[in-house]
Amino acid sequence: MGAGHHHDHGHHHGHHHHGPSAADLKNSQNRRRLFIVLLLTLGYMVAEVIGGWLTGSLALLADAGHMLSDAGALALSFFALWVAQRPPDHDRTFGYHRVEILAALAHAVTLFAVAGFVVWEAIERLGTPFEVKGPMMLGVAVGGLVVNLVGLVVLHGGQADSLNVRGAWLHVLTDALGSVGVIVSAALVWAFDFHLADPIASVVISVLVLLSAIPLLKQALGILMESAPSHIDVAEVRAAMASVPGVEDVHDLHVWVISEGRDCLSGHVVVAEDQNAQSMLNQLRGLLSERFGVEHVTLQIEDAACPPEHICS
Repeated sequence: MGAGHHHDHGHHHGHHHHGPSAADLKNSQNRRRLFIVLLLTLGYMVAEVIGGWLTGSLALLADAGHMLSDAGALALSFFALWVAQRPPDHDRTFGYHRVEILAALAHAVTLFAVAGFVVWEAIERLGTPFEVKGPMMLGVAVGGLVVNLVGLVVLHGGQADSLNVRGAWLHVLTDALGSVGVIVSAALVWAFDFHLADPIASVVISVLVLLSAIPLLKQALGILMESAPSHIDVAEVRAAMASVPGVEDVHDLHVWVISEGRDCLSGHVVVAEDQNAQSMLNQLRGLLSERFGVEHVTLQIEDAACPPEHICS
């Protein structure tokens, strides 16, 4: 649904194509990926809750808790992708793509919460380490690791072009690290009776989770604050536009991102009076598309002889 509304604004060619666009195809691929991983995660979570209860392993129950937060993260990403592909309407003129960025923000915040919770649990246990049944705990953790690794492989393709899918991928990665932590600490408890291994592993993992959540938070906030995309230097864009023959001034230049991979630019360009506005517009569009990869361009062409604040007859 909502095909063909991404790059074809109809004002430079005046035609609309039908059939799914590349962005729509990516959306449906990512939804399929998320759905598969969600089912895997929920299935294994149930196994972990039972295993943790039978073995009295807090690490396993905590891991089941991670799995639950994962399932929530995957469900959120899935929902955001589903909403994001709705076509623009009268109120949401840019469409619903930003929903994905809001989901990424939610992922970042929950990753912070997960890390904080794990550290808090670990500190409590440093005081009172208790019996952990090594072998069974190890078995369940290895199973969890396998499920998470499969999830990481399935989601890997989607995380490069969607901040939202990256958020879900980080949740699954967090979980995989959690399983590795459980495996290492179980082995240490079992082999050397080293009970501090469990809480120490938890703290190390939490630090890694925080380090992965910070860039996600920065990117999501950057987009919501209408910052220019990191790969575009606005000063360089301004200079490139100003260097086009016939351009006298570029002002009110804005470059922003609707959602990852959808860069937009708007600006006012003052051109010498002997220039044809339409040909200048085509030239500038071509420059922005070829050199900076920006397709969503809105430019106001102003005449040097007649600034917009005067009414010229």
